[in-house]
Amino acid sequence: MHPVVRHLAAGAVLVAGTVAVATGLDAVGDGHAASSVQSTAVASLPTGADTTPERLSEAFRRAAERSMPGVVHVQVQAVRRARVEVPDPFRGTPWEDLFRRGEPREAPRQGSGSGFIFRSDGYILTNNHVVDGAEQVTVVLQDRREFDAQIVGRDPNTDVAILKVDADNLPVVELGESDPIAVGDWVVALGYPLRLGATATAGIVSAKGRQIGILSRDNEASAPLEHFIQTDAAINPGNSGGPLVDLQGRAIGMNTAIASPTGYYSGYGFAVPIDLVKRVANDLIDHGEVRRPKLGVAIDDVDPADAEVYRLDRPAGAEIKRVEEGSAADRAGLRLGDVIVGVDGVAIESSGDLMELLARKDPKAKVRLDVVRYGERIRTEVQLDTFEPAVKAASKPESSKESGLERLGFTAAELTASLARRLRIESDEGVVIARVHDGGPAARAGLRPGSIVERFNGREIDSVAALEKAAESVRPGQAVSLVVRLPDGTQTIVNFRARG
Repeated sequence: MHPVVRHLAAGAVLVAGTVAVATGLDAVGDGHAASSVQSTAVASLPTGADTTPERLSEAFRRAAERSMPGVVHVQVQAVRRARVEVPDPFRGTPWEDLFRRGEPREAPRQGSGSGFIFRSDGYILTNNHVVDGAEQVTVVLQDRREFDAQIVGRDPNTDVAILKVDADNLPVVELGESDPIAVGDWVVALGYPLRLGATATAGIVSAKGRQIGILSRDNEASAPLEHFIQTDAAINPGNSGGPLVDLQGRAIGMNTAIASPTGYYSGYGFAVPIDLVKRVANDLIDHGEVRRPKLGVAIDDVDPADAEVYRLDRPAGAEIKRVEEGSAADRAGLRLGDVIVGVDGVAIESSGDLMELLARKDPKAKVRLDVVRYGERIRTEVQLDTFEPAVKAASKPESSKESGLERLGFTAAELTASLARRLRIESDEGVVIARVHDGGPAARAGLRPGSIVERFNGREIDSVAALEKAAESVRPGQAVSLVVRLPDGTQTIVNFRARG
Protein backbone atom coordinates (compact mmCIF):
# COMPACT_ATOMS: atom_id res chain seq x y z
CA MET A 1 0.00 0.00 0.00
CA HIS A 2 1.32 3.38 -0.93
CA PRO A 3 1.50 5.86 1.94
CA VAL A 4 -0.81 8.86 1.89
CA VAL A 5 0.73 12.19 2.89
CA ARG A 6 -1.51 14.09 5.28
CA HIS A 7 -1.56 17.35 7.20
CA LEU A 8 -1.65 17.10 10.97
CA ALA A 9 -4.17 19.54 12.44
CA ALA A 10 -6.81 17.75 14.51
CA GLY A 11 -10.47 18.16 13.61
CA ALA A 12 -12.45 18.31 10.38
CA VAL A 13 -12.94 22.05 10.21
CA LEU A 14 -9.62 22.80 8.58
CA VAL A 15 -9.39 19.88 6.22
CA ALA A 16 -9.66 20.10 2.47
CA GLY A 17 -10.71 17.07 0.44
CA THR A 18 -9.25 13.85 1.78
CA VAL A 19 -6.39 15.55 3.60
CA ALA A 20 -6.73 14.85 7.30
CA VAL A 21 -5.72 17.89 9.31
CA ALA A 22 -2.35 17.04 11.49
CA THR A 23 3.59 21.82 22.07
CA GLY A 24 10.66 25.35 27.35
CA LEU A 25 12.86 27.73 27.16
CA ASP A 26 12.76 31.01 29.08
CA ALA A 27 12.81 34.07 26.87
CA VAL A 28 16.29 35.04 25.69
CA GLY A 29 15.97 38.81 25.71
CA ASP A 30 12.70 40.66 25.27
CA GLY A 31 12.58 40.60 21.48
CA HIS A 32 10.46 43.75 21.27
CA ALA A 33 13.06 45.89 19.55
CA ALA A 34 14.14 43.34 16.95
CA SER A 35 11.81 42.90 13.99
CA SER A 36 13.87 40.06 12.58
CA VAL A 37 13.84 36.48 13.79
CA GLN A 38 17.16 35.55 15.33
CA SER A 39 18.70 32.57 17.12
CA THR A 40 20.87 32.40 20.22
CA ALA A 41 23.45 29.76 21.11
CA VAL A 42 22.94 27.32 23.96
CA ALA A 43 25.76 25.50 25.75
CA SER A 44 26.74 22.22 24.11
CA LEU A 45 25.81 18.86 25.58
CA PRO A 46 28.35 16.06 26.18
CA THR A 47 29.06 13.86 23.20
CA GLY A 48 31.29 10.98 22.18
CA ALA A 49 32.68 8.73 24.90
CA ASP A 50 30.98 10.81 27.61
CA THR A 51 27.49 10.06 26.23
CA THR A 52 26.18 7.28 28.47
CA PRO A 53 22.52 6.16 28.28
CA GLU A 54 21.85 8.21 31.41
CA ARG A 55 23.40 11.37 29.96
CA LEU A 56 21.58 10.86 26.64
CA SER A 57 18.33 10.58 28.58
CA GLU A 58 19.25 13.79 30.39
CA ALA A 59 19.82 15.50 27.04
CA PHE A 60 16.31 14.62 25.84
CA ARG A 61 14.85 15.74 29.17
CA ARG A 62 16.68 19.08 29.03
CA ALA A 63 15.59 19.67 25.44
CA ALA A 64 11.95 19.16 26.39
CA GLU A 65 12.24 21.25 29.57
CA ARG A 66 13.82 24.16 27.68
CA SER A 67 11.33 24.28 24.83
CA MET A 68 8.02 22.95 26.16
CA PRO A 69 6.92 26.12 28.07
CA GLY A 70 6.82 28.02 24.76
CA VAL A 71 4.68 25.42 22.95
CA VAL A 72 0.97 26.26 22.76
CA HIS A 73 -2.33 24.61 21.91
CA VAL A 74 -4.10 26.39 19.03
CA GLN A 75 -7.88 26.02 19.08
CA VAL A 76 -9.91 27.16 16.10
CA GLN A 77 -13.59 27.81 15.50
CA ALA A 78 -15.06 28.29 12.05
CA VAL A 79 -18.28 27.93 10.14
CA ARG A 80 -18.01 25.70 7.12
CA ARG A 81 -20.64 24.62 4.62
CA ALA A 82 -20.68 20.84 4.33
CA ARG A 83 -19.82 19.44 0.93
CA VAL A 84 -22.04 16.93 -0.81
CA GLU A 85 -19.97 14.00 -2.08
CA VAL A 86 -21.46 12.25 -5.11
CA PRO A 87 -20.22 8.66 -5.65
CA ASP A 88 -18.26 8.19 -8.87
CA PRO A 89 -20.82 5.97 -10.66
CA PHE A 90 -23.52 8.65 -10.31
CA ARG A 91 -21.53 11.74 -11.32
CA GLY A 92 -22.80 13.26 -14.56
CA THR A 93 -26.03 11.24 -14.49
CA PRO A 94 -29.59 12.26 -13.59
CA TRP A 95 -29.09 10.45 -10.28
CA GLU A 96 -26.57 13.11 -9.23
CA ASP A 97 -29.42 15.50 -8.39
CA LEU A 98 -30.69 13.09 -5.75
CA PHE A 99 -27.42 13.44 -3.88
CA ARG A 100 -27.39 17.22 -4.20
CA ARG A 101 -30.98 17.92 -3.11
CA GLY A 102 -31.28 20.34 -0.23
CA GLU A 103 -28.81 23.04 0.63
CA PRO A 104 -26.17 21.89 3.12
CA ARG A 105 -26.38 23.97 6.27
CA GLU A 106 -23.54 25.96 7.73
CA ALA A 107 -22.57 24.74 11.17
CA PRO A 108 -19.85 25.63 13.65
CA ARG A 109 -16.84 23.34 13.48
CA GLN A 110 -13.85 23.09 15.74
CA GLY A 111 -10.27 22.17 14.97
CA SER A 112 -6.98 22.30 16.79
CA GLY A 113 -3.26 22.19 16.26
CA SER A 114 -0.06 23.36 17.87
CA GLY A 115 2.18 26.39 17.74
CA PHE A 116 5.20 27.88 19.46
CA ILE A 117 6.00 31.33 20.82
CA PHE A 118 9.13 32.76 19.23
CA ARG A 119 8.91 36.33 20.51
CA SER A 120 8.15 37.14 24.12
CA ASP A 121 5.78 39.94 23.08
CA GLY A 122 3.21 37.43 21.85
CA TYR A 123 4.20 36.32 18.33
CA ILE A 124 3.46 32.65 17.63
CA LEU A 125 4.36 30.35 14.74
CA THR A 126 1.94 27.71 13.46
CA ASN A 127 0.85 26.11 10.18
CA ASN A 128 -1.31 27.91 7.64
CA HIS A 129 -3.60 24.89 7.36
CA VAL A 130 -4.30 25.05 11.11
CA VAL A 131 -5.83 28.56 10.95
CA ASP A 132 -7.04 28.78 7.34
CA GLY A 133 -10.72 29.73 7.39
CA ALA A 134 -10.75 30.41 11.12
CA GLU A 135 -13.28 32.85 12.54
CA GLN A 136 -11.87 32.66 16.06
CA VAL A 137 -8.47 31.45 17.26
CA THR A 138 -7.72 30.74 20.92
CA VAL A 139 -4.21 29.99 22.19
CA VAL A 140 -3.74 28.01 25.40
CA LEU A 141 -0.33 28.21 27.10
CA GLN A 142 1.35 25.51 29.18
CA ASP A 143 0.26 27.31 32.37
CA ARG A 144 -3.34 27.11 31.05
CA ARG A 145 -3.65 30.83 30.36
CA GLU A 146 -5.90 31.47 27.36
CA PHE A 147 -5.67 34.29 24.84
CA ASP A 148 -7.63 35.31 21.80
CA ALA A 149 -5.19 35.36 18.90
CA GLN A 150 -5.08 37.54 15.81
CA ILE A 151 -3.86 36.06 12.53
CA VAL A 152 -1.04 38.41 11.55
CA GLY A 153 -0.40 36.71 8.23
CA ARG A 154 -0.26 33.35 6.51
CA ASP A 155 1.54 31.83 3.54
CA PRO A 156 -0.04 28.84 1.76
CA ASN A 157 3.13 28.36 -0.34
CA THR A 158 5.14 27.27 2.70
CA ASP A 159 2.27 26.41 5.11
CA VAL A 160 3.48 28.99 7.64
CA ALA A 161 1.25 31.37 9.63
CA ILE A 162 1.87 33.95 12.36
CA LEU A 163 -0.46 34.58 15.31
CA LYS A 164 -0.30 37.44 17.83
CA VAL A 165 -1.66 37.53 21.37
CA ASP A 166 -1.84 40.58 23.61
CA ALA A 167 0.73 39.62 26.25
CA ASP A 168 4.32 40.28 27.24
CA ASN A 169 7.15 38.35 28.89
CA LEU A 170 5.98 35.04 27.48
CA PRO A 171 8.24 31.97 27.43
CA VAL A 172 9.72 31.37 23.98
CA VAL A 173 11.10 28.49 21.97
CA GLU A 174 14.52 29.49 20.75
CA LEU A 175 14.94 29.33 16.97
CA GLY A 176 17.97 27.37 15.82
CA GLU A 177 19.25 26.67 12.30
CA SER A 178 18.14 23.94 9.93
CA ASP A 179 20.98 24.08 7.40
CA PRO A 180 23.61 22.46 9.68
CA ILE A 181 21.44 19.50 10.71
CA ALA A 182 22.27 16.16 9.12
CA VAL A 183 20.65 12.78 8.61
CA GLY A 184 21.03 10.83 11.86
CA ASP A 185 20.76 13.85 14.19
CA TRP A 186 18.48 13.34 17.20
CA VAL A 187 15.33 15.49 17.32
CA VAL A 188 12.28 15.90 19.58
CA ALA A 189 8.78 16.66 18.24
CA LEU A 190 6.55 18.73 20.54
CA GLY A 191 2.85 19.47 20.26
CA TYR A 192 -0.71 18.56 21.19
CA PRO A 193 -1.50 15.36 19.25
CA LEU A 194 -4.87 13.62 19.36
CA ARG A 195 -6.14 16.12 21.99
CA LEU A 196 -4.03 14.34 24.60
CA GLY A 197 -2.24 17.43 25.93
CA ALA A 198 1.37 18.50 25.60
CA THR A 199 3.48 15.61 24.28
CA ALA A 200 7.13 15.01 23.38
CA THR A 201 8.38 12.24 21.08
CA ALA A 202 11.93 11.52 19.91
CA GLY A 203 13.57 10.27 16.74
CA ILE A 204 16.19 11.18 14.19
CA VAL A 205 16.39 13.24 11.04
CA SER A 206 15.89 10.57 8.41
CA ALA A 207 16.13 12.78 5.29
CA LYS A 208 16.34 16.40 4.17
CA GLY A 209 14.89 18.26 1.21
CA ARG A 210 11.81 16.05 0.79
CA GLN A 211 9.14 17.09 -1.71
CA ILE A 212 5.87 15.29 -1.00
CA GLY A 213 3.33 17.23 -3.09
CA ILE A 214 1.01 18.15 -0.24
CA LEU A 215 1.11 21.94 -0.67
CA SER A 216 0.08 21.68 -4.32
CA ARG A 217 -3.36 20.56 -3.08
CA ASP A 218 -3.95 24.01 -1.59
CA ASN A 219 -5.82 26.16 -4.10
CA GLU A 220 -4.22 29.30 -2.61
CA ALA A 221 -0.67 28.05 -3.13
CA SER A 222 0.49 29.84 -6.29
CA ALA A 223 4.08 28.58 -6.08
CA PRO A 224 4.31 25.75 -3.50
CA LEU A 225 7.72 25.41 -1.88
CA GLU A 226 8.46 22.03 -0.29
CA HIS A 227 11.85 21.19 1.15
CA PHE A 228 10.82 19.26 4.24
CA ILE A 229 12.92 17.75 6.98
CA GLN A 230 11.87 14.12 7.33
CA THR A 231 11.88 12.52 10.78
CA ASP A 232 10.81 9.27 12.40
CA ALA A 233 9.81 11.04 15.64
CA ALA A 234 6.16 10.09 16.18
CA ILE A 235 3.78 12.90 15.21
CA ASN A 236 0.02 12.68 14.79
CA PRO A 237 -3.06 14.82 14.06
CA GLY A 238 -2.81 17.85 16.34
CA ASN A 239 0.99 18.14 16.04
CA SER A 240 0.66 20.57 13.12
CA GLY A 241 2.47 23.83 13.84
CA GLY A 242 4.49 22.49 16.77
CA PRO A 243 8.28 22.68 16.83
CA LEU A 244 10.80 20.01 15.92
CA VAL A 245 13.72 20.74 18.25
CA ASP A 246 17.32 19.57 18.56
CA LEU A 247 18.81 18.23 21.79
CA GLN A 248 19.56 21.77 22.90
CA GLY A 249 15.87 22.68 22.76
CA ARG A 250 16.16 24.90 19.66
CA ALA A 251 13.50 24.72 16.96
CA ILE A 252 14.98 23.44 13.70
CA GLY A 253 11.64 22.84 11.99
CA MET A 254 7.84 23.12 12.18
CA ASN A 255 5.89 19.85 12.15
CA THR A 256 3.51 19.86 9.19
CA ALA A 257 2.59 16.48 7.67
CA ILE A 258 2.89 12.70 7.93
CA ALA A 259 3.20 9.91 5.40
CA SER A 260 0.56 7.40 6.46
CA PRO A 261 -2.01 5.01 4.95
CA THR A 262 -4.28 5.55 7.98
CA GLY A 263 -3.98 9.26 8.85
CA TYR A 264 -2.03 8.44 12.02
CA TYR A 265 1.67 7.92 12.71
CA SER A 266 3.12 5.10 10.61
CA GLY A 267 6.77 5.97 10.36
CA TYR A 268 7.62 9.38 8.91
CA GLY A 269 6.77 12.99 9.58
CA PHE A 270 7.73 16.15 7.75
CA ALA A 271 8.70 19.59 9.06
CA VAL A 272 9.26 22.96 7.36
CA PRO A 273 12.95 23.93 7.87
CA ILE A 274 13.27 26.71 10.43
CA ASP A 275 15.60 28.79 8.22
CA LEU A 276 12.76 29.04 5.69
CA VAL A 277 10.22 29.69 8.47
CA LYS A 278 12.29 32.65 9.72
CA ARG A 279 12.33 34.27 6.30
CA VAL A 280 8.56 33.87 5.91
CA ALA A 281 7.89 35.04 9.48
CA ASN A 282 9.86 38.25 9.06
CA ASP A 283 7.93 39.16 5.91
CA LEU A 284 4.54 38.34 7.43
CA ILE A 285 5.26 40.49 10.49
CA ASP A 286 6.86 43.40 8.62
CA HIS A 287 4.70 43.45 5.48
CA GLY A 288 1.65 41.23 6.12
CA GLU A 289 2.58 39.11 3.11
CA VAL A 290 5.52 37.11 1.83
CA ARG A 291 7.65 38.82 -0.81
CA ARG A 292 9.09 35.93 -2.79
CA PRO A 293 11.75 36.35 -5.46
CA LYS A 294 10.96 34.89 -8.87
CA LEU A 295 13.42 33.43 -11.38
CA GLY A 296 10.80 32.64 -14.00
CA VAL A 297 11.52 29.01 -14.86
CA ALA A 298 9.86 25.62 -14.49
CA ILE A 299 12.37 23.16 -13.05
CA ASP A 300 12.71 19.48 -12.27
CA ASP A 301 15.19 17.13 -10.62
CA VAL A 302 17.99 15.63 -12.74
CA ASP A 303 17.80 11.87 -13.32
CA PRO A 304 20.55 9.61 -14.78
CA ALA A 305 19.26 10.03 -18.34
CA ASP A 306 19.31 13.81 -17.98
CA ALA A 307 22.85 13.66 -16.62
CA GLU A 308 23.97 11.70 -19.70
CA VAL A 309 22.23 14.04 -22.15
CA TYR A 310 23.53 17.22 -20.50
CA ARG A 311 27.00 15.69 -19.92
CA LEU A 312 26.94 16.13 -16.16
CA ASP A 313 29.38 14.42 -13.80
CA ARG A 314 26.43 12.98 -11.85
CA PRO A 315 22.63 13.38 -11.56
CA ALA A 316 22.49 16.60 -9.53
CA GLY A 317 21.11 20.08 -10.04
CA ALA A 318 17.84 21.64 -11.24
CA GLU A 319 16.94 21.11 -14.89
CA ILE A 320 15.18 24.03 -16.62
CA LYS A 321 12.07 22.66 -18.36
CA ARG A 322 10.57 26.00 -19.35
CA VAL A 323 11.65 29.67 -19.41
CA GLU A 324 8.99 32.34 -18.94
CA GLU A 325 9.21 35.00 -21.62
CA GLY A 326 10.44 38.34 -20.28
CA SER A 327 11.34 36.85 -16.90
CA ALA A 328 14.55 37.30 -14.93
CA ALA A 329 15.80 33.98 -16.32
CA ASP A 330 14.97 35.03 -19.87
CA ARG A 331 16.77 38.36 -19.46
CA ALA A 332 19.83 36.55 -18.14
CA GLY A 333 19.95 34.26 -21.16
CA LEU A 334 18.97 30.99 -19.48
CA ARG A 335 17.69 28.33 -21.86
CA LEU A 336 15.62 25.20 -21.98
CA GLY A 337 17.84 22.27 -20.94
CA ASP A 338 20.22 24.33 -18.81
CA VAL A 339 21.00 22.72 -15.46
CA ILE A 340 21.48 25.04 -12.47
CA VAL A 341 24.12 23.49 -10.19
CA GLY A 342 24.94 26.39 -7.85
CA VAL A 343 23.61 29.63 -6.32
CA ASP A 344 26.12 32.12 -4.96
CA GLY A 345 28.66 29.35 -4.58
CA VAL A 346 26.28 26.91 -2.80
CA ALA A 347 25.90 23.59 -4.63
CA ILE A 348 22.43 22.57 -5.84
CA GLU A 349 21.52 18.89 -5.54
CA SER A 350 17.83 19.10 -6.46
CA SER A 351 15.11 21.44 -7.66
CA GLY A 352 13.98 21.78 -4.03
CA ASP A 353 17.43 23.05 -3.08
CA LEU A 354 17.19 25.76 -5.70
CA MET A 355 13.68 26.81 -4.66
CA GLU A 356 14.58 27.08 -0.98
CA LEU A 357 17.83 28.98 -1.57
CA LEU A 358 16.07 31.48 -3.83
CA ALA A 359 13.17 31.81 -1.36
CA ARG A 360 15.59 33.17 1.24
CA LYS A 361 16.67 35.99 -1.07
CA ASP A 362 15.01 39.38 -1.20
CA PRO A 363 12.96 40.29 -4.27
CA LYS A 364 15.04 42.17 -6.84
CA ALA A 365 18.22 40.70 -5.32
CA LYS A 366 21.10 39.79 -7.63
CA VAL A 367 22.29 36.18 -7.50
CA ARG A 368 25.11 34.34 -9.20
CA LEU A 369 24.05 31.11 -10.88
CA ASP A 370 26.36 28.27 -11.91
CA VAL A 371 24.88 26.54 -14.94
CA VAL A 372 25.84 23.52 -17.04
CA ARG A 373 24.78 23.83 -20.68
CA TYR A 374 25.40 20.52 -22.45
CA GLY A 375 28.72 20.03 -20.70
CA GLU A 376 29.80 23.67 -20.73
CA ARG A 377 29.96 25.43 -17.34
CA ILE A 378 28.56 28.96 -17.36
CA ARG A 379 28.36 31.55 -14.57
CA THR A 380 25.71 34.26 -14.94
CA GLU A 381 24.28 37.00 -12.76
CA VAL A 382 20.50 37.31 -12.47
CA GLN A 383 18.40 40.06 -10.94
CA LEU A 384 15.32 38.32 -9.53
CA ASP A 385 11.70 39.41 -10.07
CA THR A 386 8.89 39.16 -7.51
CA PHE A 387 6.02 36.67 -7.21
CA GLU A 388 2.55 37.98 -6.55
CA PRO A 389 1.77 37.11 -2.91
CA ALA A 390 -0.37 34.00 -2.46
CA VAL A 391 -2.49 35.78 0.15
CA LYS A 392 -2.89 39.54 0.07
CA ALA A 393 -2.25 41.43 3.29
CA ALA A 394 -5.54 41.87 5.11
CA SER A 395 -6.51 45.11 6.76
CA LYS A 396 -6.74 44.84 10.53
CA PRO A 397 -10.31 44.41 11.73
CA GLU A 398 -11.81 47.14 13.81
CA SER A 399 -11.45 46.25 17.45
CA SER A 400 -14.70 45.48 19.26
CA LYS A 401 -14.65 45.31 23.02
CA GLU A 402 -15.69 41.93 24.34
CA SER A 403 -18.06 41.89 27.30
CA GLY A 404 -17.09 40.28 30.58
CA LEU A 405 -19.45 37.32 30.14
CA GLU A 406 -18.24 36.81 26.57
CA ARG A 407 -14.68 36.51 27.89
CA LEU A 408 -15.94 33.87 30.32
CA GLY A 409 -17.78 31.99 27.57
CA PHE A 410 -21.40 31.86 28.70
CA THR A 411 -24.63 33.84 28.80
CA ALA A 412 -27.02 34.12 31.75
CA ALA A 413 -30.69 34.88 32.34
CA GLU A 414 -33.07 35.59 35.19
CA LEU A 415 -34.68 32.31 36.22
CA THR A 416 -38.44 32.27 35.71
CA ALA A 417 -40.95 29.55 36.40
CA SER A 418 -41.30 28.71 32.71
CA LEU A 419 -37.53 28.67 32.18
CA ALA A 420 -37.11 26.46 35.26
CA ARG A 421 -39.61 23.97 33.84
CA ARG A 422 -37.85 23.95 30.47
CA LEU A 423 -34.43 23.41 32.09
CA ARG A 424 -35.90 20.98 34.64
CA ILE A 425 -34.66 23.03 37.58
CA GLU A 426 -36.38 22.74 40.95
CA SER A 427 -35.71 26.35 41.96
CA ASP A 428 -37.69 29.18 40.36
CA GLU A 429 -35.44 32.14 41.22
CA GLY A 430 -31.81 33.16 40.74
CA VAL A 431 -29.44 33.64 37.82
CA VAL A 432 -29.15 30.64 35.53
CA ILE A 433 -26.52 29.83 32.91
CA ALA A 434 -28.60 29.84 29.74
CA ARG A 435 -25.93 29.00 27.16
CA VAL A 436 -22.29 27.90 27.21
CA HIS A 437 -20.20 28.80 24.17
CA ASP A 438 -18.64 25.81 22.45
CA GLY A 439 -14.88 25.67 22.99
CA GLY A 440 -14.90 28.65 25.38
CA PRO A 441 -13.31 28.86 28.84
CA ALA A 442 -16.55 28.01 30.67
CA ALA A 443 -17.16 24.95 28.49
CA ARG A 444 -13.64 23.67 29.04
CA ALA A 445 -14.08 24.16 32.79
CA GLY A 446 -17.18 21.97 32.73
CA LEU A 447 -19.95 24.56 33.21
CA ARG A 448 -23.28 23.47 31.76
CA PRO A 449 -26.56 25.23 30.95
CA GLY A 450 -29.07 25.04 33.76
CA SER A 451 -26.59 25.73 36.58
CA ILE A 452 -27.55 28.57 38.93
CA VAL A 453 -24.78 31.08 39.72
CA GLU A 454 -24.82 31.75 43.46
CA ARG A 455 -21.43 33.46 43.98
CA PHE A 456 -18.92 35.06 41.62
CA ASN A 457 -15.42 35.73 42.97
CA GLY A 458 -16.88 35.69 46.47
CA ARG A 459 -19.80 38.03 45.71
CA GLU A 460 -23.38 36.90 46.08
CA ILE A 461 -25.22 37.04 42.75
CA ASP A 462 -28.92 37.93 42.85
CA SER A 463 -29.45 39.31 39.35
CA VAL A 464 -28.07 39.18 35.84
CA ALA A 465 -27.06 42.83 36.20
CA ALA A 466 -24.98 41.97 39.27
CA LEU A 467 -23.32 39.10 37.45
CA GLU A 468 -22.55 41.26 34.40
CA LYS A 469 -21.10 44.00 36.61
CA ALA A 470 -18.85 41.50 38.39
CA ALA A 471 -17.75 39.97 35.09
CA GLU A 472 -16.87 43.38 33.61
CA SER A 473 -14.24 43.85 36.33
CA VAL A 474 -12.45 40.66 35.24
CA ARG A 475 -9.23 41.27 33.33
CA PRO A 476 -8.40 39.19 30.23
CA GLY A 477 -6.70 36.02 31.39
CA GLN A 478 -7.69 36.52 35.05
CA ALA A 479 -8.80 33.51 37.10
CA VAL A 480 -12.43 33.54 38.26
CA SER A 481 -14.32 31.44 40.79
CA LEU A 482 -18.00 30.52 40.49
CA VAL A 483 -20.12 28.76 43.10
CA VAL A 484 -23.00 27.18 41.20
CA ARG A 485 -25.93 24.95 42.03
CA LEU A 486 -26.39 22.17 39.51
CA PRO A 487 -29.81 21.20 38.09
CA ASP A 488 -29.95 18.24 40.50
CA GLY A 489 -29.60 20.60 43.46
CA THR A 490 -25.99 19.86 44.41
CA GLN A 491 -23.57 22.74 44.95
CA THR A 492 -20.07 22.89 43.45
CA ILE A 493 -17.27 25.38 42.74
CA VAL A 494 -15.71 25.97 39.31
CA ASN A 495 -12.48 27.92 38.80
CA PHE A 496 -11.06 28.88 35.40
CA ARG A 497 -9.40 31.70 33.49
CA ALA A 498 -11.19 34.29 31.38
CA ARG A 499 -10.18 34.44 27.76
CA GLY A 500 -7.17 36.67 27.17
